[in-house]
Amino acid sequence: QVQLVESGGGLVQAGGSLRLSCAASGLTFNLYSMGWFRQAPGKEREFVAAISRFRGTYVAESVKGRLTISRDNAKNTVYLQMNNLKPEDTAVYYCAATTGSGITLTRQNYDYWGQGIQVTVSS
Repeated sequence: QVQLVESGGGLVQAGGSLRLSCAASGLTFNLYSMGWFRQAPGKEREFVAAISRFRGTYVAESVKGRLTISRDNAKNTVYLQMNNLKPEDTAVYYCAATTGSGITLTRQNYDYWGQGIQVTVSS
């Protein structure tokens, strides 16, 4: 079955960096577009970044310039590089996969989800 497993989260001070990884299995990775979402306590899950199967990317305005999405099809892995982290970036981060060929920001368009990983940024 399809599995998406996130790693690389943890506790970091404001201004620090983390790189999240999401390893996919059970699917033909290069045929899927991938996305990252996050959910802070008491808030809705929100879009962070996406990368299409053709490697086009889109990053939410709120994190543009600080977060970068990339993929390595040989490793079936998508990454989220997070720099200059802020306390408001604290959330559970989820990766997701969609058979759609382009970029989609809509949660409902994603077919598979990881279990999520905690990122905590201290001030």
